[in-house]
Amino acid sequence: MAASLWREAMGAGAPAADADFLDYIEFWHQPECAGWLDQQGEHTKTWRRRWFVLKQGMLFWFKDSAVDHASVPRGVIFLASCLAVKGAEGVLDRKFAFELSTPGETMYFAAGSEKQKEEWINSIVLPLAAPAGTTWDEIFHMVDTLREGFGAGGLDPFVGE
Repeated sequence: MAASLWREAMGAGAPAADADFLDYIEFWHQPECAGWLDQQGEHTKTWRRRWFVLKQGMLFWFKDSAVDHASVPRGVIFLASCLAVKGAEGVLDRKFAFELSTPGETMYFAAGSEKQKEEWINSIVLPLAAPAGTTWDEIFHMVDTLREGFGAGGLDPFVGE
């Protein structure tokens, strides 16, 4: 899945390690949302636990949560290419599942709780729903307002567990 997403996002044959834009995205610093999600594999349909980071309209994933400036994502989804993000419990026999659809494929994820699932969906959808010309500062303000609505834990997936 990661390879096909990189091809879709960067063009055929562009390896993840050569993605120059990663030099300009501080995905390790103050992400809009970060946490563990289970991700269904593209071909074998097995589930793998990955650390996801949402930053500047991109959803990155890593094998572990120790993300720093030297980390190389295992994959990225450019959220501008998303067609839909919605709950998927009716599609999959998995609690707290949601799907993210792009023109190339539909990807499935599962959160640890209903609240976390809704937080991820809202965090992904909010920047996409912003009017054209909205600045990142305005989007960050909207995300902060959304976080306040979830209580003291905000979008931290570990608060309350």
